[in-house]
Amino acid sequence: MKILAITNQKGGVGKTTTCVNLAASMASLGKKVLLIDLDPQGNASTGSGIDKAHLKHSIYHVLIGEKTLAEVILTSEKGGFDIAPANRELAGAEVDLVNELARETRLKAAIAKLVNINGATVYDYILLDCPPALNLVTVNALTAANAVMIPMQCEYYALEGLSDLVSTIKKVRARLNPILEIEGLLRTLFDNRNMLANQVSDQLISHFGDKVYKTVIPRNIRLAEAPSYGVPVLSYDKNSKGSQAYMDLAHEINDKQNLSRESQNG
Repeated sequence: MKILAITNQKGGVGKTTTCVNLAASMASLGKKVLLIDLDPQGNASTGSGIDKAHLKHSIYHVLIGEKTLAEVILTSEKGGFDIAPANRELAGAEVDLVNELARETRLKAAIAKLVNINGATVYDYILLDCPPALNLVTVNALTAANAVMIPMQCEYYALEGLSDLVSTIKKVRARLNPILEIEGLLRTLFDNRNMLANQVSDQLISHFGDKVYKTVIPRNIRLAEAPSYGVPVLSYDKNSKGSQAYMDLAHEINDKQNLSRESQNG
């Protein structure tokens, strides 16, 4: 099972768009997918068709120990995946957990209980939509994950923020999660007519090599429109460039996962 933290402390880079649409694309490949919304804005929940304003329970109640993960999971009917939703209550988690024991491992423990139901793995992929900040909730995600995806725009300031994020990942790996690795860097909102975007893209490939996904997510109006209807772009316009790009990404990640399994078994 792949637990993938999708994170970038910089907002507006397509992080939540990636979570929702990758989850839907994976589900369309027949994979069992759980999306955990860890952002108090709850945009991943809304984009999955969940009414976050009327939630009785959310991921917040899991982190503070009032509910199990299984008790808060809902189904995205249009997306074909499960989701542990979030709303503004999650903003209080930072304060509520500050004096608690094992506060960095709350999410990891919750997922461990979920995947051990009847001794079986429930999901093929768990995607963690992290808040745009390097806070305690993000640390929980990085501690629970076995890999990190970093969506980023190809612009100058993105490179500065990337170094900070890589440093944080190294600290979490050293102190809390020794198996944590960068799965890949995803170029989002990409316009190949932009010279700077192409230059930054070349720099990423030069520095990170095969850690940069081959799939590139373009700027696409359908990707921007779909959340207002509470559906992934695959349900909104499956023939759009955005939808096709996320399907390509799902295939790329799944193929990489299959190769990893084969090498371990061989």
